Amino acid sequence: MTQPASVSDWRMRARRRLPRMFFDYIDGGSYAETTLARNVGDMERVALRQRVLTDVSKLDLSTEIFGQKLAMPILLAPVGMAGLYARRGEVQAARAADAAGLPFCLSTVSICSIEEVSAAISKPLWFQLYMIKDRGFMSAVLERAKAAGSPVLIFTVDLPVPGARYRDVRSGLSGELSLLDKLRRAADGACHPFWLWDVMLNGGPATFGNLASAMPNAKGTNDFAMWLGRNFDPSVSWRDLEWVRERWDGPIVIKGILDAEDARLAVEAGASGIVVSNHGGRQLDGVPSTVEALPPIVEAVGERATVLMDGGVRSGLDVLKALALGARSVMIGRAWAYALAGGGEAGVRAMLTTLQRELEVAMALTGCTDVRKAGRDLLVR
Repeated sequence: MTQPASVSDWRMRARRRLPRMFFDYIDGGSYAETTLARNVGDMERVALRQRVLTDVSKLDLSTEIFGQKLAMPILLAPVGMAGLYARRGEVQAARAADAAGLPFCLSTVSICSIEEVSAAISKPLWFQLYMIKDRGFMSAVLERAKAAGSPVLIFTVDLPVPGARYRDVRSGLSGELSLLDKLRRAADGACHPFWLWDVMLNGGPATFGNLASAMPNAKGTNDFAMWLGRNFDPSVSWRDLEWVRERWDGPIVIKGILDAEDARLAVEAGASGIVVSNHGGRQLDGVPSTVEALPPIVEAVGERATVLMDGGVRSGLDVLKALALGARSVMIGRAWAYALAGGGEAGVRAMLTTLQRELEVAMALTGCTDVRKAGRDLLVR
């Protein structure tokens, strides 16, 4: 089998290796997946200016975010259930990020716990918070993240209720399962023997490590999904940011901002940063792509907060485009999930190396020698 040369190649390998329901969970969006397509399509339409006869013999990809040095302006975004894509998947991905000099952000709904992932890496992980109705339990989770030395909290705010994801219903990942559904899932797993051996037979326990104590009777992904559907808190408001701030003394980054007014409110509420994100097209379909929403949000926020972006980043070219439009760094989710499913830790390392090389080429051919100086001058106006 040939070595994947791009994120798209890793996607195809993940599709072959994973049972349908888990691939569709990574790959899919909500409703008709219009926004999912916009994230990629609008990014492709951003045109870079090619420049020549510029000394690009020395390139600096490094940057600093919230006091942390990054080897390049990329962070591994929180991805739910990654431990079901490869054996103890979050641990493998975190190791790859650690080796590349990049932060890894652990999802609240990860398979591996905060403690398990923290023990496997040399630098503290970032932690992503979903607000659950039981505030006492959430307070305890935040204490666990603080005890692990997590320097930054990513507070995801665009999931007061789960989006309508048709692929998950069709594949049987969500909703009640009939006997026929269970048989189909078993047959699908049996048709992917490598995954079955790696994850289900040798990668246990397949529970949400950070939430397992809150749902001791849950037995499978559907039980966990239904519990989350019942316990995500639709009453969350800006007041809850005050509650989080009382329990977290480091930077708080609000993830899920698509509107300039919400960006201003986030800064006024004390956020150190925001992530321009539409949840990878997995929540409200028909909204703008993140690359379209980014410039007005950067203008609204100014220098008052650090602006990151996710959604539609599939190459080092895309990274440079986002920087040119005002993001300080990008977060990648599907890209590392595909690589993890397709090749474990080694796959994630290889994919990050590919992004680095692509970014270097993009910088050289646009005459940009320092990512921290990337701006609108790199784009065709």
